[in-house]
Amino acid sequence: MNFYYWLGYHLSRVLAQLFFRFRIINRERVIQTGPVILAMNHQSFFDPPLAGNACDRPIFFLAKKSLMNVPVLGWLLPKLNVIPVNLEGDRSALKALIRILSAGECALVFPEGSRTPDGNLQPAAAGLGLLIAKTRAPVVPMRIFGAFDAWPIHGKIHLWRKITIVAGEPIYFSDADLGTGGKDLYTRLSQRVMDAIAALQLP
Repeated sequence: MNFYYWLGYHLSRVLAQLFFRFRIINRERVIQTGPVILAMNHQSFFDPPLAGNACDRPIFFLAKKSLMNVPVLGWLLPKLNVIPVNLEGDRSALKALIRILSAGECALVFPEGSRTPDGNLQPAAAGLGLLIAKTRAPVVPMRIFGAFDAWPIHGKIHLWRKITIVAGEPIYFSDADLGTGGKDLYTRLSQRVMDAIAALQLP
């Protein structure tokens, strides 16, 4: 964990607890060693740093390539393990995640592909399923609540809204899950994880 990631890790937790009463429920379910995919619904720009607090080690995640053109952010984001990606589909970014998982690291993936426009869960895209099929990495489904209210897409930040992440039981995939493949395999694998995310509720 480099200095910039370490600082962001601890600063994000302190600020989130101070301004949004942030907490993680069932953190013990998160796999802390070996390759693992953290799969979470996507509500706001708060999601990556808050999801990162579920891990005792650095996580890697995708972000819009255009952010690399923003002053300061373009310099900082790579130090926070951000992998730039084009919105119109970027196989190179997925290949980078495959290499990261193959090296035994942790990757955060949003099955929906982008932030929710209305706060509701969206259908799963095929990208997560591709990662599962290529790496067989276990997946920890996680669901974030309240982040959309705190920072909706195209909206302003609203302080004092409560943000909570609930972690689910890890999902392990076998040869039987991959079956004979088929053109809809990746989508089916992604949707299985999305269904597990949808089943998570606040206690």
